Amino acid sequence: MAKETGDLPNSANLCVLCGSNHHMASQHTGFDDYAANYDAALAQGLAVSGEDKTYFAQGRVAWLAKCVERLGERPRTVLDFGCGTGTATPYLFDLLKVESVVGVDVSAKSVELARQNHGSEHTRFLSFTEYQPAGEIDVVYCNGVFHHVPLHERAAAIDYVHRSLRPGGWFALWENSPWNPGTRYVMSRIPFDRDAILLSPPEARRLVERGGFEVVRTDFLFIFPHALSWLRWIEPRVAKLPLGAQYQVLCRKRGG
Repeated sequence: MAKETGDLPNSANLCVLCGSNHHMASQHTGFDDYAANYDAALAQGLAVSGEDKTYFAQGRVAWLAKCVERLGERPRTVLDFGCGTGTATPYLFDLLKVESVVGVDVSAKSVELARQNHGSEHTRFLSFTEYQPAGEIDVVYCNGVFHHVPLHERAAAIDYVHRSLRPGGWFALWENSPWNPGTRYVMSRIPFDRDAILLSPPEARRLVERGGFEVVRTDFLFIFPHALSWLRWIEPRVAKLPLGAQYQVLCRKRGG
């Protein structure tokens, strides 16, 4: 799976999170190039599933909403880490029931499109350098970003998320499962996903734990394509099994 929310793959260099900006200009240009044709490239990959990006975006946020509700949480603010063009924004409002959304992305063109499509008094869309983490966000939502972040920069990206959250805040890390053959096939059909370095669920859990988070649960979603949609009622019942095309690692910032 690629980032079905309409988000662009985040920079393969998030050096800015480490206080460095080398190579960032060329990376910005590369990701900006996808802003106009991202949907077409993504649709090419997702065609084999019989669904479009909205099915997956809505499914992810709906699952997250159920998880936080079961935990007795009522988040008011969310940071969309790697917001791209902002396609997840309406689902974060409608399903997660938050009051405000902040989206950050490395692509200036994508941020501008997000402002045009989803801008309101309750949203802000910024570059990573424009947003200053202040330990005040209730939930950070992140889909399909970390497989585009080089291994040596992932800890800095996690630290950025950690600094953005209030004590006890939640981080919903969604990634494409390398254990699912359908995922690998879909990604092979999408130009910007072919060189991605996937994270296994154990790798993702270790990454967030080293960054100061406590893992609460890991769930796998999106097992059946549209042709077998009559079987999807099973998916919530087997979400703990590593079968889905994507997985969510839901974790909490220690200290709350």
